[in-house]
Amino acid sequence: MAALQLEKQRGRYAALAIAAVVIIVGIPLWWKTTETYRAWLPFSDINELDSLQLRLSVDIEVVFSRGTLTPEQQKKIPLSHVNEKEHQVDAKTGLRYQYETRYRTATVMEEDALNQPTAAEADLSLHTLTESSCGSVVVYVIPESSVLLPEDVKVYVGQRRTALLRSPPFKSSWSLNEVISNLNPRVEQIASTMSFSHQDITAALSDRVRMTKVTKESMADSMRAIKSSPGYEITFSLLNPDPKSHSLHWDIEGALHSYIQPLLNKLAPIANFSVDSQILYYAVLGVNPRFDNSVSAYTLNADSLSHVINPVEARLGSNAASSNPVLNFLLYVPDAHHSPLFIRDHSRREVPTNAFHSPRWGGIMVYNVNDLYGPESERPVDISINMAKVMGVFLAQLRLMLGVHQTHPPSGFVLQSPGSAGLADWELDRLMWSRSVENIATASTTITSLAQLLDQIGNIVINDNIALQVGALHLYIFIAPILVYSKQRNITFPQFCDAFCLLARSYKGLLWCYGAPDAGYLCSSSSV
Repeated sequence: MAALQLEKQRGRYAALAIAAVVIIVGIPLWWKTTETYRAWLPFSDINELDSLQLRLSVDIEVVFSRGTLTPEQQKKIPLSHVNEKEHQVDAKTGLRYQYETRYRTATVMEEDALNQPTAAEADLSLHTLTESSCGSVVVYVIPESSVLLPEDVKVYVGQRRTALLRSPPFKSSWSLNEVISNLNPRVEQIASTMSFSHQDITAALSDRVRMTKVTKESMADSMRAIKSSPGYEITFSLLNPDPKSHSLHWDIEGALHSYIQPLLNKLAPIANFSVDSQILYYAVLGVNPRFDNSVSAYTLNADSLSHVINPVEARLGSNAASSNPVLNFLLYVPDAHHSPLFIRDHSRREVPTNAFHSPRWGGIMVYNVNDLYGPESERPVDISINMAKVMGVFLAQLRLMLGVHQTHPPSGFVLQSPGSAGLADWELDRLMWSRSVENIATASTTITSLAQLLDQIGNIVINDNIALQVGALHLYIFIAPILVYSKQRNITFPQFCDAFCLLARSYKGLLWCYGAPDAGYLCSSSSV
């Protein structure tokens, strides 16, 4: 009996020992080896990004030329003034604009530059004297009687960051403060034209704010332009559906060098660009044009233009090695049996450029050649395409696609054409303002959505790579508004876009794998 009792006691001790090992070692080991790995993320800091307060600052320099101020008024120069405006876009988004204006008199060399015979020459001479910093505006106030501007022109905006302002009538008894108060409304109009407007900034916040907060025109501009990306692929294609009748020659290399490359050089701080070209034979539009007896020509109505893109796009091909968004520009030469071919707008009027564009996709131009040869000409007919005419249209379309919106200045303003550069310096500033705000707003929305997704799905894996990407983007979102406020927007673009695209890839992969309810949403700045 004693031996049996001892054996039972040993069995109990063995069971207790095994249970202790399972509880002390086995359960923790099982828990550790089967738990979902979730790297640490700054959830509390990310949630704070749901509220966005942006502060934009513009440096304005007002230079009074000889004959605009009395000697008594000049004694109070130099002078500075700071003006701030606040706009609460919605409950979570606010804007504050700061205009820091400095007043001074023109130097001797600036006076000589303002004595040039034309405003364009004066603008060039002033640019050679001093180069203004990115985002700044310099306004030269010239006498009311100056012949540098036509009588009906109040403000001349040049290609750089300078503007000429005809002085409004001042009383000699006025103090300098009264003169400045009378001048400020026009200076604010110039700053709004050359730097940013409230509507442009609000449109750049379209990923955060409701569309009702944005005007239709600004929203149309925002929807037309392709979203911000570190790089873009631009393809120019010549479509020849009838090579038996037309032997087409286009100097695309020379045209790109003369018309497109200067614009891309100006936009180098914003993104990298890759440009290529191709010729497609027997490529048709996919829409049958209608013959109009009244004009003895074939026509394409605006309603049918939307059906042109898909059939043509299937022939264009794509660069599988690149994830950058693609802009397509097509030159279509109608076949001999459907020439001439004209595009009509919604009012059934012929479009002067005979071209149209599709938002965030590109543009198509119809180039008629039927009047370049007779019915008895030997086929195929050698035809050289007028590249100046074609590139003028494509350049305008490319500007719209990249977000260079058409500026509508107030009455009395004259804007100098950017010329061969394709883009004025102040237009680049406007684009960088809106792109910077767009990147900050879209990235903050994306990273907060990602944090909410990871918080809601507790068994989702967060590896170290995603944590590093989220942390990098959080840091950039934190720093970017400071850089924008300090006018260092060119610093924010390369690193910010790279971090943002890495996060967008992670976000898209998570949504795809786990089938989240908001899987249809992905920040449109990413091209993946």
